[in-house]
Amino acid sequence: MAPDLKPRHRSGYSREETEQVEMVCLTVIGALGAYVGDLCVVGGLVPILLIDRQLALEATEEDRHPGTNDFDVGLSIALLDDRRYAEVSKRLRAEGFGPDKNDAGNEVRQRWRLGDPEVKVDFLMAPPPGHEEDVRLHDLEPDLAALVTQGLNLAFEEKIEVELDGTTIKGEKLRRTIPVCGPAAFLILKALAFADRMEHKDAFDLVYLLRRNPGGADVIAEQLVHHATRDEQVVGAALTALADDFEEVESIGPMRAAEFSAESSEEMDALAADAHGYVDDLLRACRTQGLLG
Repeated sequence: MAPDLKPRHRSGYSREETEQVEMVCLTVIGALGAYVGDLCVVGGLVPILLIDRQLALEATEEDRHPGTNDFDVGLSIALLDDRRYAEVSKRLRAEGFGPDKNDAGNEVRQRWRLGDPEVKVDFLMAPPPGHEEDVRLHDLEPDLAALVTQGLNLAFEEKIEVELDGTTIKGEKLRRTIPVCGPAAFLILKALAFADRMEHKDAFDLVYLLRRNPGGADVIAEQLVHHATRDEQVVGAALTALADDFEEVESIGPMRAAEFSAESSEEMDALAADAHGYVDDLLRACRTQGLLG
């Protein structure tokens, strides 16, 4: 199962698309209110909710996150108890969501969509008990599945509540408290995602978070220490991936993060150096905390 390729430059994202994703977020969270404790927003909307919406008055347009064109939501393993995911799918169907289709016309069970506008919702879940490592999807219903994602359990450990005031996809005004993946868990997910697929957007997202998250690298490193007590293997794998992929300015991580933002070849060197520097600061803080040798 090959994932959809994301735009490789920030110009491939628009404010209108991001606003649609925020509307879908409110629609989904509103419809699943009774199950909000079993949900966690992950993916490209996280930096917007955690940083841009909190620091909106301080950021220039050039300094803002470029946005996102899809909505990723983590599902708690607890939803497997008593088949509660059946109620989740029932409520989403009532709002007009249904399975997406790929170019060949086959259903993509882990990704649902709402036809107009065509905003997609990807479902993710931490490996459930007894999960086989090489199986990428966990089936919930015949047309609903979740992408098995290492480290997603830590997103639920570090949920941050963010108030979102806007409209649903139908234009209805709605204000809800959104459960959002915290910065350290987001960094873990993005580091592992970049190591898996080398997407420019993943490299940019994790550098953007390191650059603008209040408290800087030290605060994130301290939270990573806590996560390591829960899942040492995943935290270690994420930090090892960062150390490998961002080892030098010319490494693939800094270069792809820079390429995502650069408007000219002259900007590449400075942006790559910045990307390497922010990750290097985090790795140094992690070594101080005893997380890396």
